[in-house]
Amino acid sequence: MKFIYTDKIKRIIARDSKVIMTTTRGDVPFVASHGDGDFVYDVSGNKFIDFSSFISVYNFGVNASKQARDAAKRQMDKLSHAAFTDYYAEEPVTFAENVLKMFPDGFGRIFFSNSGTEANEAAIKYAKIFTKRQYVMAFYGAFHGRTMGSLSLTASKVAHREHFGPFSAAVHTPYAYCYRCPFGKEYPSCGMACVDYIKKYTLGREVSGKEVAAMFVEPVQGEGGYIVPPKEFILGIKEIAQDNGMLFVSDEVQAGYFRAGKFLALDNFGVKADIYTMAKAVGAGLPMGITVVRKSLGDVPEGAHSNTFGGNLVAVAAADAQLKYVMKNKASIEDQARRKGRYMLARLEEMKEKYEIVGDVRGLGMMIAIEFVKDKKSKDPSPKGRDDVTVEAFNNGLLMLPTGFSSLRIIPPITINQKNLEEGMDILEDAIKKVNFGMQKQKS
Repeated sequence: MKFIYTDKIKRIIARDSKVIMTTTRGDVPFVASHGDGDFVYDVSGNKFIDFSSFISVYNFGVNASKQARDAAKRQMDKLSHAAFTDYYAEEPVTFAENVLKMFPDGFGRIFFSNSGTEANEAAIKYAKIFTKRQYVMAFYGAFHGRTMGSLSLTASKVAHREHFGPFSAAVHTPYAYCYRCPFGKEYPSCGMACVDYIKKYTLGREVSGKEVAAMFVEPVQGEGGYIVPPKEFILGIKEIAQDNGMLFVSDEVQAGYFRAGKFLALDNFGVKADIYTMAKAVGAGLPMGITVVRKSLGDVPEGAHSNTFGGNLVAVAAADAQLKYVMKNKASIEDQARRKGRYMLARLEEMKEKYEIVGDVRGLGMMIAIEFVKDKKSKDPSPKGRDDVTVEAFNNGLLMLPTGFSSLRIIPPITINQKNLEEGMDILEDAIKKVNFGMQKQKS
């Protein structure tokens, strides 16, 4: 599956550079054509094992299932847009009733949008109107979106925020990034210094807890580097939120929908939120975000929040068809996420022992990352090493995406065939071995 960089690929990329605004593309010249299941193909017929799920959208295989696609096609022939926020339609109500069965008891209201950032924008507004407070709290390393409200919560890279301020009233505090503890401590002897910091400094010197409407947290940080916190951290910050009357918002946009092993990633920590946000995998490849609110919080005044395309009938049809599959196969999906996740982490731990450039491996379910360093002793990040591994793997038929400053995310479809998973891990290790050899040779 050696990649062939054809003239057709080069021409499309050249055309793209003339008419498309810069976004987040890296170094791999992947020009998508089609895909199904575990594989994806580019416009020149190059074949790749998918270890990206196209940013955790295709959790159950590339291009979603035939059932989801057929449901979308049938709905397209009937009516695609029903202005659901202005009129009524049965299909979004049915999907809302069904998806609420996946949430804890006591959750009874949903707002439909088109993306994760929109889902978080709604959560910000709801939290403020429910509590009548003006501040929101998030964590360093957080990524909650790029629109202006959610961007105020985002703090994973300066590039996301540079030139866009001032932002709405948000405060940030350190996340439990144990491999690079901001306090120079080690878990578990740290005593959860990151939790104590919130009490002593964030809420002790910067803002009163009585003025914070909500604490936003990713159960596993996504764009921050796939950071998995200790359970004590999540329990500790939940307690702080409760003690100060803040709403607890779980951003499940990337970690949810079984990516971290359970439908709700927060369930891994034995904690419930007041508001959940979810997107990416929800729409089975079509744009959809949902904001799910605890019923006891009530409702908002008419006109306080709305949109045009929320509850789009085609997206709802695909989402509901996928949900039916999920509800029928929940136990199997959870089992696959655990089993395959354990396999990937075991392989990565072996690589960590063998290769100097592998600094840390971590993950939950099938949301896994490998962090690259210049050497294990200094732990200096190596974004170049990460990028070189990404390109080398791509050139040999494995599609992946970076995350954080020097990490590579490993997020194949949860339903990936074990043989294809093993082949993908072999390609990844070969790439790491080659880049590691080159970096060590340069030092000698």
